[in-house]
Amino acid sequence: MYDTLIIGAGMSGLAAGIRLAYYDQRVAILERHTTIGGLNSFYRLRGREYDVGLHAITNITPKGAKTGPLARLLRQLRMRWDDLAISPQLGSEIAFPSARIKFDNNDRTLRDEVAWVFPREADRFDQLTREIVEYDDLGESHANQSAREVVGSILRDPLLVEMLFCPLMYYGSAREHDMDWGQFSIMFRSIFLEGLGRPAAGVRLILKHLVRKFRSLGGELKLRSGVQRLAVEQGRVVGVELESGERIEARNVLSSAGWCETMRLCDDGQPVIGSRAPGQLSFCETIATLDCSPRDLGHDRTITFFNDHDTFDWRKPEEPCDLRSGVICSPNNFAYDTPLDDNTIRITALANFDRWNTLEEPRYRLEKLRWYDRIAESAARFVPDYRGHVVDTDMFTPTTIVRYSGHENGAVYGAPKKQLDGRTHLENLFICGTDQGFVGIIGSITSGIAMANMHCLRA
Repeated sequence: MYDTLIIGAGMSGLAAGIRLAYYDQRVAILERHTTIGGLNSFYRLRGREYDVGLHAITNITPKGAKTGPLARLLRQLRMRWDDLAISPQLGSEIAFPSARIKFDNNDRTLRDEVAWVFPREADRFDQLTREIVEYDDLGESHANQSAREVVGSILRDPLLVEMLFCPLMYYGSAREHDMDWGQFSIMFRSIFLEGLGRPAAGVRLILKHLVRKFRSLGGELKLRSGVQRLAVEQGRVVGVELESGERIEARNVLSSAGWCETMRLCDDGQPVIGSRAPGQLSFCETIATLDCSPRDLGHDRTITFFNDHDTFDWRKPEEPCDLRSGVICSPNNFAYDTPLDDNTIRITALANFDRWNTLEEPRYRLEKLRWYDRIAESAARFVPDYRGHVVDTDMFTPTTIVRYSGHENGAVYGAPKKQLDGRTHLENLFICGTDQGFVGIIGSITSGIAMANMHCLRA
């Protein structure tokens, strides 16, 4: 009998496991795949190593900071700032046809850019920033309020509004067209007020530290241990049945698989969808390895969020990919102590899962080649054209996300409606991770810690 079983060895599951193991709970993490990480993993292809999911870590505060999500999670997991070896971004930008705004890990940079590009909005932007700083991210009173309504009531220039929503939606909105005001405030702080960073070794360094700590505390990590069914009796999970047929019992179950995905595992006939529809927003991402550093070509931005018209459309596209907007990231362009010999450029675009999922294998491969070229062509409008320097490529689609994460529709940010307290209809089954409400590396880790504290460390 385990104290807690955790479904999924992603960031939130590993963090929850560490937190519980510190208090001498008998904990096992069940992972369907042969490797860890979930939406934030890594792989090796043709002699090169690639991250999955990680562009940058948000919420980066300086070493020694006592406040903020990063400082809190380090305390909760009893890890050192140096364990993550995070280097700050060089500088990013939001690029629209009629304006560009730069930002970095100094919150004054964005404020000064807004004042320069939108001088009539400077005071109102300061007012917006104050309201965001004062927002209580632990409360729920305004969590479901429309961010577009709130921001639109403060700012007057519609172009500035669209430019601010572009990066925040790309990095954290499961909801089409809009964001919850609470999520907008959290993402604004994490990206614009705290900042972006990355370990030189990528996501594998973070995962390595999490797994090492979990195992050192006596936690059990079971790979190739997909959950087939949650046996339910009298409002409780009484057993977890693996795909192998093995049955395991635990007092509590904490799932990072997603809301709908977890409900489908329950054998009590509870409606899976109901009022909580699965997410629809997914991505394609291209990866290009170059024969030189992107900076040699004049591309020195860490991340470029681009949109080719003055209104930003955040919705599931009708075509396989939406070429009108995207995210261009270069892992080279962080302030590492030693220059990174990576030379990759990654481009992320909104994608339609249904269009990719209906393709037979030969057509699927051809469509990947075609849309790789079209995505690269779209991005080349906003950064120096790197296509003549490409020596290797890869690409993932929404079906890749489903295959390796299990997220329905390849929805990276899960269901639009979040369960902030992590509770389900069952007394001892709880949700952590994306569908609990926090996204990104820091958000996922924070979610695992918070749900473990709230539900599995009760007296």
